[in-house]
Amino acid sequence: MSSLPNYYLSPEEYLAIERQAEFKSEYVDGVMYAMAGGSERHNLIAGNLVTELNIQLRKAPCKVYPSDLKVRVPNSKRFFYPDVSVVCGEVQFADDERDVVINPILVAEVLSDSTAAFDRGKKFQSYQQIESLQEYLLVSQDEYVVEHYLRQENGHWLYTKVSGLEEAIVLPTLKSQLALSDIYSKATW
Repeated sequence: MSSLPNYYLSPEEYLAIERQAEFKSEYVDGVMYAMAGGSERHNLIAGNLVTELNIQLRKAPCKVYPSDLKVRVPNSKRFFYPDVSVVCGEVQFADDERDVVINPILVAEVLSDSTAAFDRGKKFQSYQQIESLQEYLLVSQDEYVVEHYLRQENGHWLYTKVSGLEEAIVLPTLKSQLALSDIYSKATW
């Protein structure tokens, strides 16, 4: 989130503006925040995630979405554009426009210096309100590190951190795993 808030908007006002906008903005508690464009490495990593998840889930009843599809946190005034989201089973949309989903099973965010604290904090707290959400990935763009949160039956989140290109992150809900060498394929720094 990169801009300063202007004034309070209702969710309906936000969606009306956002659907006509030439750039993306997230919405938190009545305020729109313009999103900065991602770096080349950020986009490469996000693209690799979408590609690998699509390959692994091609026969599963799941759909993988890149960052142009909004996710709405239920019973709140929060809309986000995750870098990657996965919905299994029937996709539930917030309205007839079909550009806002409300039932992702997995959300992934590629971290940058400007968004890391928000992605780990308020955004993750918001995502936890989505009942369907079972897994949350935080993917570093500055080192070979993926952080994974898995919702437990008691509602708590199990944290796992994996680092190094020889490692893989297990995604139990999707019955798959992602090799860090695939996530970071062609990413250099």
